[in-house]
Amino acid sequence: MPDFHMIAGGPRPVAPFSHAVEADGWVFLTGQMPTDPAAPDAPLPAGIEAQTRRVMDNLALVLGGVGLGWGDVLQCRCYLTRFDRDFAGFNETYQTFFPADRRPARTTLGLTALAVGALVEVDCIARRPAAGQGGGA
Repeated sequence: MPDFHMIAGGPRPVAPFSHAVEADGWVFLTGQMPTDPAAPDAPLPAGIEAQTRRVMDNLALVLGGVGLGWGDVLQCRCYLTRFDRDFAGFNETYQTFFPADRRPARTTLGLTALAVGALVEVDCIARRPAAGQGGGA
């Protein structure tokens, strides 16, 4: 049976979903917006770099809430509303969350719009390590 996770103190959902769903050690994290969990109605950060950092921080909150870290992430899907303008700035910030030799597989798409007027959204798939194996941060 899958486990449906809502993380205490995690980002407020902008639609009806769980923060993460887990089955057989696979953990599927819902795409996160650049909203501040402590002030969900505050304006979004300005610019792609600040929004990317907030999105990745929100994903880290969800990962931590289920006992995982960036080292457990196997795949990310990234969505940009201003692809041509923001792709380089997004990559510059995104890459700081992963060691150069441990970057997950990734797809990046350009879209016409995202919820809450965001410039960026990222979702990911993680795998819980088998007993006695590494992972985590």
